[in-house]
Formats: sequence, structure tokens, C-alpha cells
Amino acid sequence: MTITQYQKPHLPGILALCEAEDWPSLPADPVRAHAVFTAPGVTTVVALDGEQVIGFAYLQSDGHIQAHLSQLAVHTNYRRKGIGRALVEYAAPLTGAQRIDLVTDTAEDFYATFEHRTFAGYRIYPG
Repeated sequence: MTITQYQKPHLPGILALCEAEDWPSLPADPVRAHAVFTAPGVTTVVALDGEQVIGFAYLQSDGHIQAHLSQLAVHTNYRRKGIGRALVEYAAPLTGAQRIDLVTDTAEDFYATFEHRTFAGYRIYPG
């Protein structure tokens, strides 16, 4: 396994992972997805098995204090092998931030394995 920063050839593999997770926003518009993954303040990293994308992490940051882990996915055949942790640990210093916040409704046990503090959170959908 190799972890590296996102490049455009990784996009189809990331979108396939999103579709497998039933996350429709990025696959709905691949051009927009590429723009999201390369936007200022964004860190996107991928885990590769050869050329196959087997995981990715997408974070947004102010570059100094705060980062937000927006999405993390690992292919079902590769889970529980340390790939998710490796993605977060590789991406974190690239953000320049001191901390990473996130919201999860499916992976509490995984994120609890990191040094952390737990807070309540909300996702707001403007008008």
C-alpha cells in the first residue's frame, strides 16, 4: 500500500468509493469533485494498492489551527488493516492545523482510537 496526495487520475477510484458508500454529492459531478479535492485549503490523500484507489481522506483547513475531516473512506475489502488511520496520520501534517474536527454517524469506535475530545455537532443546510 502507498499513500500519496491526490492527483486527477485518482478521481474515478475516489468516486467509486463514494458510490459504494452511497455518498452521491461528489459522483454527481466529477468536474466539481476534482475542483473540491484541489481547492485552496483542501488536503486530499489517497491509499493505493498498485494503481487501485483503496481509500481516501478529504480535509479542509485554515492552515494554522483548525482542520475538518470531511470524508474518509476505505474499500470494504481493505478495512481493519490500518488504512484509515494511515490516511489520517499522513494527511494531518499536510493541513498545517493543530487539530482535526469531524462528524460521524457510523465510525465512532474507529475515531475513538485517536487521541481526542468528544463534542456534540450539527450539520446545517442553508436555505
